[in-house]
Amino acid sequence: MMTIMRTIIDLPDDQLEALGEICAQKKVSRAAVIRQAVAGYIQQSKADKSENAFGLWKKKNINALKHEDKIRTEWDNR
Repeated sequence: MMTIMRTIIDLPDDQLEALGEICAQKKVSRAAVIRQAVAGYIQQSKADKSENAFGLWKKKNINALKHEDKIRTEWDNR
């Protein structure tokens, strides 16, 4: 069984108005729209972590094969 906890948030008038329009258009409660938004934010945050590593070494002036060989020789010296 899923536990649901109530929480209080403060929204500026313009966000509250926009949220009301979305709720009316989708014919769902404000709580449902906020839960969907939080779920989307959580998914995006998880994806951002893995995407941050892409291209991490792009600006490094390193020959990848030489670097790999160097690291592997460290293994041999153990």
